[in-house]
Amino acid sequence: MEMDFERCYRAVDSRDQRFDGWFYTGVTSTGIYCRPSCPAITPKRQNVRFFPSAAAAQGAGLRACRRCRPDAAPGSPLWDVRADVVGRAMRLIADGVVDRDGVPGLASRLGYTERHLHRMLSAEMGAGPLALARAQRAQTARILIETTDLAMAEIAFAAGFGSVRQFNDTLREVYASAPSDLRTARGRQQAPTGAGTIALRLAYRPPLHSRALLDFLAVRALPGVEAVRDGTYHRGLRLPHGTGQVALTPVDGHVAATLRLADLRDLAPAVARCRRLLDLDADPAAIDATLAADPALAPAVVAEPGIRVPRAVDGFEQAVRAIIGQQVSVTSARTTLTRLLTAHARVDHEVIATDDGVSGRQLHDQRGEPGDLRGFLGAEELLGLPDSGFGMPVGRREALRGLARAVVDGTVDLAAGADREEAVRRLLALPGIGPWTANYLAMRAFGDPDILLSSDLAVRRGAAALGLPDTPPTLDRYAERWRPWRSYATIRLWRAA
Repeated sequence: MEMDFERCYRAVDSRDQRFDGWFYTGVTSTGIYCRPSCPAITPKRQNVRFFPSAAAAQGAGLRACRRCRPDAAPGSPLWDVRADVVGRAMRLIADGVVDRDGVPGLASRLGYTERHLHRMLSAEMGAGPLALARAQRAQTARILIETTDLAMAEIAFAAGFGSVRQFNDTLREVYASAPSDLRTARGRQQAPTGAGTIALRLAYRPPLHSRALLDFLAVRALPGVEAVRDGTYHRGLRLPHGTGQVALTPVDGHVAATLRLADLRDLAPAVARCRRLLDLDADPAAIDATLAADPALAPAVVAEPGIRVPRAVDGFEQAVRAIIGQQVSVTSARTTLTRLLTAHARVDHEVIATDDGVSGRQLHDQRGEPGDLRGFLGAEELLGLPDSGFGMPVGRREALRGLARAVVDGTVDLAAGADREEAVRRLLALPGIGPWTANYLAMRAFGDPDILLSSDLAVRRGAAALGLPDTPPTLDRYAERWRPWRSYATIRLWRAA
């Protein structure tokens, strides 16, 4: 990643928080690294180095600033939207793949050798996959130290460290403090109540139009899975090591998140999925500047700055929602999805109740479910439903089963780090999945920022409301001026409708 020194230094001198996460400022005279928006006195030019990642700064022997907390900055929007190998790798590392499967597992997911993957990440991020994962472990450990009363040994393994010694050495190196000192420094901060409960702040680049996000999620909320109440979005999660539940409340400057996890090893994946769901790593200034250049969209951008693309915490869930939502209203799709989840809950309860006479609710609690909300059903669970559990036409039912089989056997990868073009190609090869569904998934599950759903009825109505062309071919041609942010234009057209 090439960084122009003068541009970076100007951002630091102006303390421009829009650049937080884009790069990190290393101060050689103090041995620390900071966010561009750090409120400390601007360092002299000769004492400054710029790094593309926190891991690169740590690799240069610098420790994190205690004042601006650079390790808690928003993620880079560059890696959030890029579809190449480095962008995919960064999303998978954030989701904890290196902690679970090691570098060999990450390389296998991406289809490259470990050596070549290390070379690519080092060239662009200034650090290899192990160093990037290590930086994330350090941040996870700090969150657990400051927000829980867990023993240090428990925190070490929950954060992904292989040993307590490795945990101690890393935190001393990154924060210039022993883990116990970090806990002492938290002062009178009240740790959240309840085992597995963690409270933290999710940073973003302003502005954030939180009402648009909550409105979008509320109208599609599925009973038992998610809910929007009093300005807070609640939902259940399926995570690599267990289940979870999250409450997300947008406030000025950050999103307050409270997570309840059955297994604390899932903290980093849960945070990554929440950030992805709310599109918190986007660069709204760049997006709005492009869209506001169109006179037809300019009034909406001025009135509602910071519109985000609501994404997904689970690719399979989003694919099921997309297939069921084809050519029907949002309300109708929600009704069908609720019926599907009710059938799954009934089957699950019947299976559990046969296990040594233990009631479904008792065993449900023993399994460590953290609350009333649960995650969406998985591919294997969908395949286990009887025909009567679907409540939809045969063609749509079989399309869902075909998708589930493709996910189970690995034919289709719906993870955030999937190859977008390859995933779309394979989705289109499945019966019952057309261009609208595949492109909708590219936008919401894979995070492609440049998708225009020009055939969507609500998009066409929104275009007509703004005086824009409202037939797919003419709208496609007109929308070329919105590149590379056509997904954000799609959301604005939906709102205009």
